[in-house]
Amino acid sequence: MQEMLNSKRASGILMHITSLPGPYGIGEIGNNAKAFIDDLIKMNQSYWQILPTNYPETCNSPYDTNSAFAQNPFLICIDSLIEDGLIKKNDLEPIPDFGDRKVEFEKLKKWKFPILKKAAHNFFKDGSDKDIAEYSDFCNEHDFWLNDYALFIVIKSLENKLNWSDWEPRYKNLDKDAIRDIFTIYEDQIEEIKILQYFFYKQWKILKAYATSRDIKLIGDIPIYISFNSADVWKNQSLFKLDQDSKMKYQSGCPPDYFMESGQLWGHPIYDWQKHLDSGFNWWINRINYIIKYVDIIRIDHFNGFAKYWEVPANDLNAIHGKWVKAKGTELLDNLFRTEKKIYLIAEDLGEASADAAVIRKKYNIPGMSVLQFAFYEEDPLSDIQENTVLYTGTHDNDTSIGWYNSLNGQLPQDKMDKVKNILNLNSKEVNWAMIEYAFQSRALNVMVPVQDLLGLGSEARMNTPGTISDQNWTWRMTQNDLKDSIMHKMKKITQKANRI
Repeated sequence: MQEMLNSKRASGILMHITSLPGPYGIGEIGNNAKAFIDDLIKMNQSYWQILPTNYPETCNSPYDTNSAFAQNPFLICIDSLIEDGLIKKNDLEPIPDFGDRKVEFEKLKKWKFPILKKAAHNFFKDGSDKDIAEYSDFCNEHDFWLNDYALFIVIKSLENKLNWSDWEPRYKNLDKDAIRDIFTIYEDQIEEIKILQYFFYKQWKILKAYATSRDIKLIGDIPIYISFNSADVWKNQSLFKLDQDSKMKYQSGCPPDYFMESGQLWGHPIYDWQKHLDSGFNWWINRINYIIKYVDIIRIDHFNGFAKYWEVPANDLNAIHGKWVKAKGTELLDNLFRTEKKIYLIAEDLGEASADAAVIRKKYNIPGMSVLQFAFYEEDPLSDIQENTVLYTGTHDNDTSIGWYNSLNGQLPQDKMDKVKNILNLNSKEVNWAMIEYAFQSRALNVMVPVQDLLGLGSEARMNTPGTISDQNWTWRMTQNDLKDSIMHKMKKITQKANRI
């Protein structure tokens, strides 16, 4: 069982690293990240929640990555590399004309990747004995995933970026001679990939230490599922339900409901939970222990899947013919808390299987999640909010509070709209502030506010719309001047009034 996440009333801000301001096209883990921590202090906040920092595989989504462990090198701070003497200012020229409101991923990659490669080359060529020793320690500490990931990236390039299950058999099946040859022939490329992971690790350690020194806790994120086309599935094929050709037998999804009559297909491979149990959940425990080095608290995305999951045949075009299958989340957490006593988890337990997940949550004292936007469809929005809950005004997958409220016009009858207005006291308050104040008055010990709600932004600032591919998804950024002193002062007053300090 984990200890209570927080015995006192507290609050924090949800914002991905990519959304930080800065001159280089994307948020980075350098001085601007430290500055945001300082701003959190000014607002009397206790948490900074981020989304996964893994490297996106497709659609720029941090929930669709080629590794459960490898971090996104494009979050590495350019200015820190300059300070460390690994690159020079003129190595940046010409700097593209990046917009300050969104991440332009393709433009960013074309410019930043050669710079990162140069820094890695210079490190390996001219790094001090101390630096090389620290890098060697990092490689040894992360040996359980690092080499496999680097191999995966190199072979994927050789195989014209094909899905690993379509690679040559010697690569697909991890033939020892073939793997040894890759290590020998592509030693430099493998080293470069590993060094970039080290750069991220080194910079993040500095950021984490700064947050700790300022008494700000970082909340990280682990998606319960991982991408099929990832180093993890390639290396650990026996832990997933695959066929004899290494293809998925089943895929993840959720059943038909009021909103989606054909259900949803998510397309992830399904865990063979019995195989995980037989291994002592080694892969899962490594995964959780790894991320807890980077953050203080872990939010488990789709925690419901630890209780039961919707299993759909891999070739189906919708989720209608799926079935519920019991998982082994209880056994996993038994193993985890037996070995690690100081792990703090938050369960994203929204959806049909939440009642089953609640049994597991209660056993281990893991707080669940509630989203205030959803609560307004109930008679009393705060009636079901318990103390051991993390209450959100919205999440990265929801519209902003202002966007949500505007969408209600025409959807709800006038009497229900009047009820929402009365509950939030909208005659005297802006929607975003009304939502924040209302959430802060709840009995939930912990409340999280997306930075878009803090800034009072509409649908144009929405981070992601699930089930869509859009230039807007995952691209929104805050500008240097968005978080004004007046906003921080108001947030501080609301926090103090709700006794969340």
